[in-house]
Parts: sequence; C-alpha cells; structure tokens
Amino acid sequence: MKVLIPSPLRSYTRKPEVEAVGGTLSELLNDLDRQFPGIRFRMIDEQNQVRSHIRIFVNGEQVFDMARPLHPADAVDIVQALSGG
Repeated sequence: MKVLIPSPLRSYTRKPEVEAVGGTLSELLNDLDRQFPGIRFRMIDEQNQVRSHIRIFVNGEQVFDMARPLHPADAVDIVQALSGG
C-alpha cells in the first residue's frame, strides 16, 4: 500500500511516497523499518505507542491502535507535528 512520508523522515526514504505491506499497522511499520532501517523508532516509542509528535492516518482517519487491520488498497499518511512560535 502507499505510505506518505513527512519531510523530516525523508532522510530515510529519499522520497515522499513509498510502498509497504502489512496486515496491521504494526506490521506495516515493521516493513517500513525493514526497508528503511531506523524509521520506525522515529515514529514509535519503547512502549509501542505512536510518539506524541507523530500522527498516522489510514484513509483519512487518525489511528492510534497498532493492531489496526489494514488492506492493500488503504492509504497511510504519516504526519509530523510542527512546533514553533
């Protein structure tokens, strides 16, 4: 499935959109990490939770559950929050 990658994580992928596979969100992120070592740790913490500055959307719906089932036609968008003043 297509995964949109935010600018701060493109140093891993070298492109804004990549293909990955997985039956769940966790499996998809593991596949991304297999292809682009280190990227998962930038999104997921040691407790297997999405980091506070990352948002993951599946078909436009924000997802928090790593066990969320995915289908090959799903679109996954990873968004990194911006901060500043």
